[in-house]
Amino acid sequence: MAQSVAQPTSMPTAVPAKLPIGAIAPWAAFFGILMLVLLYFIGAEQGATSLLSGENVHEWVHDGRHLLGFPCH
Repeated sequence: MAQSVAQPTSMPTAVPAKLPIGAIAPWAAFFGILMLVLLYFIGAEQGATSLLSGENVHEWVHDGRHLLGFPCH
């Protein structure tokens, strides 16, 4: 009795979607600026470089400041 051997089937290959750089650039710029603003508030918002008066911002980002290695006191 002869057994039939199943032939391997080929799977379709995945093709990545093409995104034009013009669609990504505004979002990249927005998040880049947002990260720079957050970095300022975590790293430099105290003392002589303070844009806001008082210690509120310093207290809100205090633990993040230490986590990222910024000295503050």
